Amino acid sequence: MTGLSVRTKLTAWYGGLFLLAGLVLVVLNYLLVQSELPDPARVASTTISSVDKIYGVEGATVAGSPGVAVKLLSGSLDEYRSSTLSTLVVGSAIALVATAALAVLFGWLMAGRALRPLHDITSTARRLEAGKLDRRINLDGPPDELKELADTFDGMLDRLAESFDSQKRFVANASHELRTPLAVQRTLIEVAMADPEVTPDLRKLGTHLLHTNERSERMIEGLLVLARSDRGLHARTPVRLDEVAAAVVRATAASAKAAGVTVETRLRPRVVAGDPVLLERLVTNLVVNAITYNASGGWVYVEVRGDPALEVRNSGPVVPPEAVPTLFEPFRRVGSERTGDTRNAGLGLSIVRSVASAHGGVAEAQPGRRGGLTVTVRLPPS
Repeated sequence: MTGLSVRTKLTAWYGGLFLLAGLVLVVLNYLLVQSELPDPARVASTTISSVDKIYGVEGATVAGSPGVAVKLLSGSLDEYRSSTLSTLVVGSAIALVATAALAVLFGWLMAGRALRPLHDITSTARRLEAGKLDRRINLDGPPDELKELADTFDGMLDRLAESFDSQKRFVANASHELRTPLAVQRTLIEVAMADPEVTPDLRKLGTHLLHTNERSERMIEGLLVLARSDRGLHARTPVRLDEVAAAVVRATAASAKAAGVTVETRLRPRVVAGDPVLLERLVTNLVVNAITYNASGGWVYVEVRGDPALEVRNSGPVVPPEAVPTLFEPFRRVGSERTGDTRNAGLGLSIVRSVASAHGGVAEAQPGRRGGLTVTVRLPPS
């Protein structure tokens, strides 16, 4: 059960306070009128006495006995007094109800107008993401508390955006700077191993160093792709996702055969507006992961359709459900076979999620019933 909104609460406060003030005003008005109206018995006695003085005995004879005349006149005045007060109460009550309804209506409208800047702040905050901090509130109006709150929020977003951009530039620049020494190391190792007089121990060490160097290069390349996708897309072109998936499956056919894994596809035409290089990297990471973290004699199923745009399922070891969310974090693996794997850097699914986010989509995963993993990528229509 959800609580009342702030707008409803403010409207209730406005209406309640107005109703209370109106009720107090009606009571005071009633007491004031009641005190100002003359007392019927006193007015009747005074009137009869005045008549007797003016007309003498004839006046009393005409009116009957003085006591009866006073009683009749007093009753008439009392009825008039009661009717006046009753009319006052009924009229005041009707006016109070009508004005209270108007007060609630105007209170609702004024509360909505007063809270509109807060709705702008909330909607802006909901649309923000770590890689998309370009939205601002830019609230117009007098320099009041809401204006100060909106400007403070915009200033905070400016600082966050600058911090994120600085971090991404650092990752990209560091990755670029590290590529050259890694390439030099690989070349020196290959030249040393090409010497026919290399001892078996040195050749074994060189092979190990090449594997380590290759893994470092893949990690640097992954960081570059991750930094690029986190910066968002500067231009979009129509991309046939089914053709990209078919090309990736053909390119990984040899590694799938070597691993003893069968790859099946169901590729329906699907056009996505985005970056073809990043989309190819997304599909490649999913297919390579599905082949790598599988079992001999296993299978991989790649499907492209409307929604989700891409789905990759594979057999393999059982993945605990609680470990699935961590798979999209950088440098995270599940299971001992992944922890000790030197072929990958643990950036595959992180890149998948980042590329999907850059295209306005989302990547999700869930464990298979008998092992393996199912990864779905939802992308907006072109």
